[in-house]
Amino acid sequence: MNLPNALTLTRIFLVPLLVWALVERTLRLAINGKLLIASDFFALTVFLACAVTDLLDGYLARRWGQVTTVGTLLDPIADKLLISAALVSLVEIRLLPGWMAIVIIGREFAVSGLRSIAAAEGYTIKASELGKTKMVTQVLGVTLLMLAIRWPAIRWWGLLVMWGVVVFAVWSAIDYFRRFWGKVDSSIKLRRRHELLTLERRKRRLERAQRSKSGSSTAPSTH
Repeated sequence: MNLPNALTLTRIFLVPLLVWALVERTLRLAINGKLLIASDFFALTVFLACAVTDLLDGYLARRWGQVTTVGTLLDPIADKLLISAALVSLVEIRLLPGWMAIVIIGREFAVSGLRSIAAAEGYTIKASELGKTKMVTQVLGVTLLMLAIRWPAIRWWGLLVMWGVVVFAVWSAIDYFRRFWGKVDSSIKLRRRHELLTLERRKRRLERAQRSKSGSSTAPSTH
């Protein structure tokens, strides 16, 4: 277990803590009657820490040459769990419209499905600049909405940024679909056409073999 993978796993394990802090809002840490941290700031701290580790684990893995299959698989899962948990929690406490969360989360699963199909066909669809911009905007929007728990006036700014996230999400999804159909769809169709032709040839050979066998069995024998 190297450090980048440990950071990714830590991000996954922190997701339930983030949801609890946002939804329950019962955490109050005080010393001598002075409030040091409440649930909203604790949730924001956890979220930002996870966002930082998202950048750090990939950087360290590349810098130290520790890119592993486990890390490659877990990193996008951790990202989607973190963002999905934060968005659903914000919907639960009525700071974010549900349809926005559905669009953003739906985009994540759709793009993941496309990448899986592309990988099965031998293609790699890398993250686009639009996708990276969406991620940065997403972290900013969620941060502002979390701050709106304490300062409601900030919610308007958070929603404005989340509108930008929705635009980037739809735009980048269209870009992924375009690249998918351009590279993968034609390859799948060609492969299936070859498979059908191969099956047709086998069927014809089998039919000829059966006719040949039937003809030889009915031919008159000579003595």
